Amino acid sequence: MTDYKNTLNLPQTGFPMKADLAQREPKQLAHWAAQDLYARIRAAAKGRPSFVLHDGPPYANGVIHLGHAVNKVLKDIVVKSHGLAGFDAPYVPGWDCHGLPIELAVEKKHGRPGHKLDARAFRAACREFAARQIDSQRADFKRLGVLGDWERPYLTMDSRYEAQQIRALGKIIANGHLYRGLRPVHWCLDCRSALAEAEVEYETRTATAIDVAFRCVDRADFARRSGISVAALEGAGVSIVIWTTTPWTLPANEAVALRAEYEYVLMRVERAGGAELLVLAAELALASLGRLGLEGREVGRCRGAQLEGLKLEHPWLPKQVPVILGDHVTLEVGTGAVHTAPAHGLEDFAIGRTYELPVVNPVGPDGRFAPGTELVAGLKVDAANPVIVAALDERGRLLHQQPHPHSYPHCWRHKTPLIFRATSQWFISMDARGLRAGTLRDIKNVHWTPEWGQPRITGMIDNRPDWCLSRQRTWGVPITLFTHRGSGDLHPRTAVLIDAVAARVERDGIDAWFALDPAELLGAEAEHYDKATDVMDVWADSGLSFECVAAMRGDFHAPVDLYLEGSDQHRGWFHSSILMSEALYGRAPYRGVLTHGFTVDEQGRKMSKSLGNGIEPQDIIKTLGADILRLWVAATDFSNEMSLSQEILRRMSDSYRRMRNTVRFLLGNLHGFDPSQALPFAELVALDAWAIERTRELQGEIEAAYKDYQFHLIYQRVHNFCVVDLGGFYLDIIKDRLYTTPAAGRPRRSAQTAMWHIAEAMVRWLAPILSFTAEEIWGQLPGARLESVFLSIWHALPPTAATGGSGAGGPESGAAIDWTALIALRTDVSRELERLRVAGEIGAPLEAELDVYCLEAQYPRLNALGDELRFLMITSQARVQRVTAAPAGAVEAALVPGGGVWISVQRTAAVKCVRCWHHREDVGQAAAHPQLCARCVGNVTGPGELRRYA
Repeated sequence: MTDYKNTLNLPQTGFPMKADLAQREPKQLAHWAAQDLYARIRAAAKGRPSFVLHDGPPYANGVIHLGHAVNKVLKDIVVKSHGLAGFDAPYVPGWDCHGLPIELAVEKKHGRPGHKLDARAFRAACREFAARQIDSQRADFKRLGVLGDWERPYLTMDSRYEAQQIRALGKIIANGHLYRGLRPVHWCLDCRSALAEAEVEYETRTATAIDVAFRCVDRADFARRSGISVAALEGAGVSIVIWTTTPWTLPANEAVALRAEYEYVLMRVERAGGAELLVLAAELALASLGRLGLEGREVGRCRGAQLEGLKLEHPWLPKQVPVILGDHVTLEVGTGAVHTAPAHGLEDFAIGRTYELPVVNPVGPDGRFAPGTELVAGLKVDAANPVIVAALDERGRLLHQQPHPHSYPHCWRHKTPLIFRATSQWFISMDARGLRAGTLRDIKNVHWTPEWGQPRITGMIDNRPDWCLSRQRTWGVPITLFTHRGSGDLHPRTAVLIDAVAARVERDGIDAWFALDPAELLGAEAEHYDKATDVMDVWADSGLSFECVAAMRGDFHAPVDLYLEGSDQHRGWFHSSILMSEALYGRAPYRGVLTHGFTVDEQGRKMSKSLGNGIEPQDIIKTLGADILRLWVAATDFSNEMSLSQEILRRMSDSYRRMRNTVRFLLGNLHGFDPSQALPFAELVALDAWAIERTRELQGEIEAAYKDYQFHLIYQRVHNFCVVDLGGFYLDIIKDRLYTTPAAGRPRRSAQTAMWHIAEAMVRWLAPILSFTAEEIWGQLPGARLESVFLSIWHALPPTAATGGSGAGGPESGAAIDWTALIALRTDVSRELERLRVAGEIGAPLEAELDVYCLEAQYPRLNALGDELRFLMITSQARVQRVTAAPAGAVEAALVPGGGVWISVQRTAAVKCVRCWHHREDVGQAAAHPQLCARCVGNVTGPGELRRYA
């Protein structure tokens, strides 16, 4: 028996089936570094239209987690896909370096500033800590395969960045947005600093809710205002009842607020001390009395507006407070009367300004009451609550107390309750110079992905208070201002002074401000001015990144094309950035904003150490490789929560293997192919022309999906292309032609031409997502090429008549063939072949022969391939016959459009050719090759067969 193996064109490739990503990827990273790939990409893209994604700086503290990995991979996919689309798409990573978490980490080791380290040494320790964190995170981000300017990132602690931030503050002041004022802010007792809105989260907390009686000073005045006769009062004292969940704020009480249009009822009740008259909102009177455990008799009614100006006794302090009117009073809970402490609440402060109430804050930065505060001096606010409740009870002013669970602001770092505390702070006004209105206007001009991002940030801007810019910390960019000791006004030469300070900071860092003797800049005026000691809110640091990075680099200009972060950044970086840009330039800093969801487990639960359901990106990379993690990121619809589990990773690995094996088949059968030998489109076998056209169609969809950030659609379509169009159809069919026809013959060269185009297109489709694998594929493709796939652009598929080229429109181009009908027929045939295989009648499809019966209308398209239909069906024989009715025993081909088609498959009686494995009647006709069919004899000894269609 002759061995014909050497006459076959079997696949050969150095692209292994086993990926070994965890071992191969670090070598690829080293190669990228050695060739300075990012710099080469920048040089190659010079002169192209630009696309700038601005990196939202991760905080320089802690090991990266899965959320970091998702964010960086998504950004990398965006940048790389735009590079392949022909844009100059730089990626400049950055880090947020100032702020409390770093300060707290240093405090754990060295104590607060002034304990072991002075303030300057403390800042140096913070800088050193941040630098170590950056190095650690940078290594992990690079390991993900993210390409960028890693050796020249922007750092908010860079002295040039800090200086530009100070200059930006000067512009904001010049534009009239900054003021200094005494008003309540969220205050963290652990941070000992004011917090921004973005640093506040709400959790359920159980507080002590109390009902307190504020006694009227003059019953006759009450009667005159309310219209209720003095006689009806029957000599009883009159009290307005307030309800509060913060007893500790009562020392700062300056008024009791009612709603002007509400109706209030005067109820006579009997208490241990005798009869008393209580003023309650009419709609809440019965519920309030039930809560107080009292029965009451109505004496009279009046509107809230009638009691405006009525004087009340403070429950224990020797002072009187007025009744005021406010729209913040509601009927949702309580009594319809609100205790008002302008130092401890935004609404209280706002209504207090209307009535010119004093802003008295007896609580210090550590949460303790100031010396001299009656009842509670020296106590922390929580410790003061029971003391105040006891004093109210002793004085007969406490009507009721009970635990009350409610939503309460907490520090997002310490997870501890906050207080509202009035302090003198620097604020950016939302309304004084139209900042709010301008921001709401320009939000509408930004492209938000997903669309719900626009109403979300709109609501936040619409309802937010003025931005408290100052923080009472050590590690941050200073607010470099001088204020007059008498008037509090800014120095008249503030703009010039800021420029001078910024120049010093750019040279020597932020310590230049803290070490500055005011006389160096102010001369003799220094004795009349105070130097500010606060630093800027860290959200100002990152919020000004568009401004500071543009000043530091020549490849960056705002507004940028895209900001991309997690959904929490509508209240964070997206929010602070647009406010800063509006304050500086009256426009948004970005043209588009893309938001991704948070990572959760397969059951939708937030990943946490306590639940034991967390998956670290480092562990995925060490076991499966970064490309599997990247594939999961791309495959998941990031507009929602992103689920991950070991089972999901297993499925991703399976999908990866299918795509890798498809590419491996392409590469293996391109062995010996030179792209210069590629056939023109008009000379291709029809099936190969179809494959290129399908690739062209898919490339259009993929380019559009990359442009629209629909990465999960790219995964679905490429995976489907590999499994269905290629693995389940095209590649399965052309194996015979690739293996059995002459190596340099037209049938094989046609298939190789199509496969080369498919591989060249697919490697680019995969590159933004499977970056390591794509680079490995790139190195195995035939022909001279650029050093990296990332130096290329989308593959240009060959022109056809339809695309403006010279391709022929005849049957060999596939234009006259109804591939949809033939593919449907093949699916029906495959089903019948599988039935025979399961029944044990055949072992492989080539052991069968096929008869297709059809009505006259179907015959032309089903017989378009002639004898080559058998190659499409992968049967040893395929005949198409006209009929007028369904033949006996034939099965209807249900999927073929139009109907009227039946099929019959049966085991063939013909002999098997040992070379091509087809069963043919002509096996053995050539005496020199008794085991071969006539086709194989021609392919082995002659010029080879011709193929027109398949």
